[in-house]
Amino acid sequence: MRGQAYNGRQVERKQATVRRVGLPFMSKPRSPEMISDIMRRVRSTDTGPEVSLRKELWRRGLRYRLYARNLPGRPDVVFPRERLAVFVDGDFWHGRQWQSRGLPSLAHQFRETPSAEYWVGKIERNVERDARVNADLAARGWRVVRLWEKDVVKDVDACVEVVLNAVDEARGRRYG
Repeated sequence: MRGQAYNGRQVERKQATVRRVGLPFMSKPRSPEMISDIMRRVRSTDTGPEVSLRKELWRRGLRYRLYARNLPGRPDVVFPRERLAVFVDGDFWHGRQWQSRGLPSLAHQFRETPSAEYWVGKIERNVERDARVNADLAARGWRVVRLWEKDVVKDVDACVEVVLNAVDEARGRRYG
């Protein structure tokens, strides 16, 4: 099949086969293998929201460290001099998604899932661990800022302002 001319020569074009593929969760329940495949692709570091927050912090002149292994919870962004730890928490993994969806409870989010007990337990343990990490960091003299990934995606500048205010407060400068 011949196509249009490109830089003076004929270019062969194959006719694209257009197939409409629906999302698997819309047409039928997900299989355990499908769920496993999806979860395997979830990143724990350098997520899109983290990277956009870091780029904007850097652009505004703030210098930081990443994933401090010596601190509980391995914060996503660390300001060692200011003793400030910043986390960008995923809405699903840290128990906020059900609220965003307007559901009455975390358990309600998984009401039609065969492994509901597993997921509710896992997310509840994550929330409990977050509270323990916050308390442990505070006991060591650190300040903690936790941002939701959805908030960072929606308005990175507002999230950067939260971090800037925390840095300024840690440095002893308060702006009204």
